[in-house]
Amino acid sequence: MADQLLFTQDNLDRIHAVENSFGPKGKPLSKPGRVLIGEGRLMKLSRRGPQPKVFFLFNDVLVYGSIILNGRWNKNQKIIPLEDIQLEDLEDSVTMRNQWLIRTPCKSFYVAAVSYEEKRAWMEHIEDWQSRLLQSGGCRPGSTFAVTWIPDHASAVCMRCSNKFTMAQRRHHCRKCGFVVCGACSKKRAVIQHIHPTKWLRVCTTCHSSLSTTDAKTQEMSRQRGNSTEKMGSDEDEVEGSSEEEEAEEQMEDHDPSRWMDSWSPYVYLKPDHLRPQT
Repeated sequence: MADQLLFTQDNLDRIHAVENSFGPKGKPLSKPGRVLIGEGRLMKLSRRGPQPKVFFLFNDVLVYGSIILNGRWNKNQKIIPLEDIQLEDLEDSVTMRNQWLIRTPCKSFYVAAVSYEEKRAWMEHIEDWQSRLLQSGGCRPGSTFAVTWIPDHASAVCMRCSNKFTMAQRRHHCRKCGFVVCGACSKKRAVIQHIHPTKWLRVCTTCHSSLSTTDAKTQEMSRQRGNSTEKMGSDEDEVEGSSEEEEAEEQMEDHDPSRWMDSWSPYVYLKPDHLRPQT
């Protein structure tokens, strides 16, 4: 009994420490039955290049955010239910070694570990705890996932009209296909249900045309029910990977991986099955 209480308190202390690291803007993480499984840093490939992010694996969610002060303060907390995650192993690239793809309904992105062993540990533990969660019967696995965004540097021209990008002709991303497009080719907005059920997101003209029929049917059904789907998205309604403010923050962060290599802390697996007393 004493060992069980000790485990419970230690686990709560760890979760509270993660909560506090995100400050007042972070969402609460403590809930009955939630256990912190492991934590560490990974490189996340953004539209501007690799960025260091802190990741926390729980028995039901994966949490990550940007690093403000190494090991103490984080920001831009993102919470992904484990049942919504799909992993894909990848070969090394020129810019990212020990990488893999994390797919979710709202956003899909590439991450990389400092070593192959850490990569395997992360992937195996995420898949293991996802499997346990699904076997418990409390949720269903995700079936629709967001596309990965093509990095800015991958195209010097709009991938729809072929006009060259300049200081005045900025790059944007279509939330449906992930292409790098210009402002003129991404003036349209559309609701993409698996990303957000009501928020209108930036899409390119080609994707808007393919979505228009579906959107028209959805809007008609909503009008019949008396619900509006034409909400343009407020700060409280921010969608993972679709915020213009988030894009601007990524541009201002340091994207030089070598600056962070020496400060990477290894992935810490807390081995909850071994720590939890058997009852």
